[in-house]
Amino acid sequence: QVQLVESGGGLVQAGGSLTLSCAASGRTFSNKITGWFRQASGAEREFVAAISWSGGRTYYHDSVKGRFTISRDNGKNTVYLQMNSLKPEDTAVYYCAADTNTVILSTSWRDYDYWGQGTQVIVSS
Repeated sequence: QVQLVESGGGLVQAGGSLTLSCAASGRTFSNKITGWFRQASGAEREFVAAISWSGGRTYYHDSVKGRFTISRDNGKNTVYLQMNSLKPEDTAVYYCAADTNTVILSTSWRDYDYWGQGTQVIVSS
């Protein structure tokens, strides 16, 4: 089992920045692809970004490209999501997830095996 705990959410004005953290414990985390997803009220969970186990490959949803950056520190068992130029439409609960697959950066939440409890991000206009 891998336990994931997100932190760093909060209330921010449009144009502001937040950095989310996802701390892992349990089974080996450093060899797992990790993704960030978000779910707005009444909406489906959607892909935000993913990063390979080494950090050498990343992939982003078009809506966050150029504004969000995913990174990881395997020595600290932590994955980060730096969010800049936030917009009201970024408001959602943000989840990190780990995938036991070690090759494909999947954008489907169904492919991820471990999930955190989520952290709320609210962007005011």
